[in-house]
Amino acid sequence: MGTHELDRDDDQDLAELAASERAALVREIEASGAFAADPAWKEAFAAVPRHLFVPYYYVAGAGGYERRWGESPDPAVRERWVIGAYEDAPLATRLRDGELLSSSSQPSLMALMLAELRVREGDRVLEIGAGTGYNAALLSYRLGDERVTTVDLDPEITESARRHLAAAGYHPAVVTGDGARGVPERAPFDRIIATCQLASVPRAWLAQCRPGARILTPLATGLAALTVRDAGHAEGNFLETAAFFVPLRGADRREPEPVALGGVPQEARGSDLFRFLLALTRGILDPQEAHALWEREGRPGRERYGITVGGEHAWAWLDEPEGPYAWPLP
Repeated sequence: MGTHELDRDDDQDLAELAASERAALVREIEASGAFAADPAWKEAFAAVPRHLFVPYYYVAGAGGYERRWGESPDPAVRERWVIGAYEDAPLATRLRDGELLSSSSQPSLMALMLAELRVREGDRVLEIGAGTGYNAALLSYRLGDERVTTVDLDPEITESARRHLAAAGYHPAVVTGDGARGVPERAPFDRIIATCQLASVPRAWLAQCRPGARILTPLATGLAALTVRDAGHAEGNFLETAAFFVPLRGADRREPEPVALGGVPQEARGSDLFRFLLALTRGILDPQEAHALWEREGRPGRERYGITVGGEHAWAWLDEPEGPYAWPLP
């Protein structure tokens, strides 16, 4: 048997392994309930090969990051690469000086976000944060290439996303630019989904949406789902799930300073819901004020909070947009 025949056998084995692992991942996502809001996404996750979008990735270990890649000369490494690509876990795909620049999000969280986007046939979707291109491929499978636009600030990220998409047979519009400014030349949009962390909702997105459009974006450590009324107004609640993403990068955007939690009980310090309130009201409530409110209101979950964008102002709120608890957003 020649070398090329051995290579073909190895490729076939990897393809069969990928198909088996992908089917197992879809079953795991379905069991988590992530498809509940829109079960049609199950077909997309079953069809789109995630491993083609992560030709290499990094796995954190005791000695730092281990690089797994599909072109390794070691068959065992290639097998671990395929298996890891179909774990329900985020994958670090781009590092610079130890800083995470880009990743492939946890598939079950991606599924939940896509289901909560509530797309309809014919919708035009803008994705903020191209990442590996995997999410854009799922959208393209569901809606068609011509109705999907993905944008990222980093030309290296958009170029690699474009290559991954083409390798998998998808060709949505991949744009290099500041996601906070949207992509006006591809507007209007019926849906906007962000896969990076923001401090507020950019006004440019609203202006590029049709009335009734839905925006789903990470904010603080949650996911805000807003309905657009017109170019200057949008409103909606957070989903109850937690979400942690790489921050949107662009001009004049800086990471917030860490909050000192002195004086706050240890139980609250370790609470994800308390930390969400702190992140949402950063610079407005100090930790002691936030803790008092959190206890007084029964330790509210994320779904009790919301966002309103109206005219020149945007604010977060608890329970009611015009209620007693409201905090301006940047």
